[in-house]
Amino acid sequence: MTALPSHDPHRPARVALVHDWLTGMRGGERVLEVLCELYPEASLHTLIHVHGSVSPAIERHQPRTSFLQQVPDVARIYRHLLPLYPSAIDRMDVGRPDLIISTSHCAAKSVPTPAGTRHLCYCFTPVRYAWDQFDAYFGPARVGRARSAVMRRLLNRFARWDQRTSVRPDRYLAISQYVARRITRYYNRRSAVVYPPADTAYFTPGSGTKDRFALVVSALVPYKRVDVAVQACRQVGVPLKVVGQGPEARALTRLGGGGVEFLGALADAEVRDLYRQAAVVLLPGEEDFGLVPVEAQACGTPVVALGRGGATETVVDGVTGALTGDGVDAFAVGLRRVLDHPPGVEACRAQADIFSTERFVRELTHAVTDLLQASPEAVRW
Repeated sequence: MTALPSHDPHRPARVALVHDWLTGMRGGERVLEVLCELYPEASLHTLIHVHGSVSPAIERHQPRTSFLQQVPDVARIYRHLLPLYPSAIDRMDVGRPDLIISTSHCAAKSVPTPAGTRHLCYCFTPVRYAWDQFDAYFGPARVGRARSAVMRRLLNRFARWDQRTSVRPDRYLAISQYVARRITRYYNRRSAVVYPPADTAYFTPGSGTKDRFALVVSALVPYKRVDVAVQACRQVGVPLKVVGQGPEARALTRLGGGGVEFLGALADAEVRDLYRQAAVVLLPGEEDFGLVPVEAQACGTPVVALGRGGATETVVDGVTGALTGDGVDAFAVGLRRVLDHPPGVEACRAQADIFSTERFVRELTHAVTDLLQASPEAVRW
């Protein structure tokens, strides 16, 4: 591997990676996995680490945790510790590296930056539930009036800290144009867009024929709007398979009746097989980016997605799938259109190749080089 650029050209840069928490392999951890492979000597810091929950590439970095790691049963209750996140991050000591790369959708971007260190934040999104999506997580209809009022006060305080500490990174990279606009709106900071890496070498078209079923691969949480996919499939009369777990599972099972098969969490190889077999993959919620539609297209499968957020940057309406309006009826119209006139495998695959890991590494490395070599007056964006 080529030595990283640094202030001292005679030695590689010392790098510290900072991630919100390590409790499972989701999209953010896929990005971190690539960074761990790119920077094998980097230290890795996180609020909470559930041992064995992430890939060997991440585990090999022996993550260093905050004081929250000592909380009893932390693996189960870590999301309830949000009021303590600011204190834990403010106390996090990453040493004296040349470069911090934070991968953040919550608190990691706020890690203190030591003097002489440069800080690049790869931002998945400004904290959704502290800013514009409070009701989807903690609105009265979801958690009751009393708890919603308490969470509103806590998250207002968190948002003030989040905004105040948004000055700590020298530069931001956004995962999509959609997130770049959110960074400007909530942090008043500019950013460059570097799309996340999809493993297009692993997710490839299969040799078999498509089966007539729709597929959802998603956490079963409210903002993912899996209920829209369930109802649209029932309206169109197409079977639906759902991969994923979450608190909405019981309600979605009742809603789906006999036309929906809930498969729970599956291994990557099983998900790839389903991508290859499905007639269409559904993305009914508003995503910041969304790796699922890219992985599906890499397997030659079209996507029906809500026409807002990151999907507008990954799915080409009428070419690799359909972008729809809000609501079940609009989503059902898009689903019928794709089932009746399915896009070709080649078009889907070509679109997915835009988001390859090789492209991500190239663009990320360029951003790191540019930051480390910038003159002091040109460091901050």
